[in-house]
Amino acid sequence: MRDSDAGPGPVTVVGLGLMGQALAGAFLQDGHPTTVWNRTAAKAEHLVARGATLADSAHDAVTASPLVVVCVSDYDAVHELLDPLGDALAGRVLVNLTSGPSLVARETAEWAARLGVTYLDGAIMAVPAGIGTADAAILYSGSRSAFDLHEPALRSLATETTTFIGEDPGLSALFEMAMLGVMWGVLNGFLHGAALLGAAGVDATAFAPIAKMGIGTVADWVHDYARQIDDGAYPVLDSTIDTHLATMEHLVHESESLGVSAELPRFVRALAEQAVAAGHGGNGYAALIEQFRTPSGVRA
Repeated sequence: MRDSDAGPGPVTVVGLGLMGQALAGAFLQDGHPTTVWNRTAAKAEHLVARGATLADSAHDAVTASPLVVVCVSDYDAVHELLDPLGDALAGRVLVNLTSGPSLVARETAEWAARLGVTYLDGAIMAVPAGIGTADAAILYSGSRSAFDLHEPALRSLATETTTFIGEDPGLSALFEMAMLGVMWGVLNGFLHGAALLGAAGVDATAFAPIAKMGIGTVADWVHDYARQIDDGAYPVLDSTIDTHLATMEHLVHESESLGVSAELPRFVRALAEQAVAAGHGGNGYAALIEQFRTPSGVRA
């Protein structure tokens, strides 16, 4: 185990897109000797000016530090960069902060194990500007011992929420995919609402504070919904799915009458109709989880 009194330990960052640059910058900010590498070396210039060391090659980069953080476009790019390095990664901790599906994260962990590499997969819940602040959250899964050893360094990236969620290396990627669905669901709902109001000449900026308030109200329901899902029971806390379905009809008709796309509300209505057909019409809205659990094309 590294001596905690020796000061911030060295770290390597491979991949200097906007997020990779932010990661390297956060390590530098906290005093970590930071080696960086990117195919386009010019992206490292401002980091070098702050004290980073630019490696001449990916091989030199990974051998410079016991902790190697990679953040590139996808897992194929990870392997394209790291596969040719052979045994250079052996004995090191590889933290992969690249986005991708959980199956590929698990396959990458198996690849790392064959090379003698200790592997952590991570999911960044932040934009680059939030890295190194309390606004960032990063979830990690894989080797618990590696997380415990390097947690102080990893906290440079997310000062408040640096969380180990389990030894299944695919969990962090799975959390990220789940959160992407939440993000797009909220944003698409807002954009559809802005389109509705725009048809009446209302600016989106006038809608934004009302939408934010509504999003906050819905966010407060999440914990109760989660308990219902875990319990497998869906009591009616506000309205039944039957009632929701009737209101969904209003949104479909409003969209059609204003000449706004009705695809999103029709999709939501279709899910509710399927839930009613499956006998959930009298249940609370959380019962729709059963529709999402059923593969497309298999529903009744």
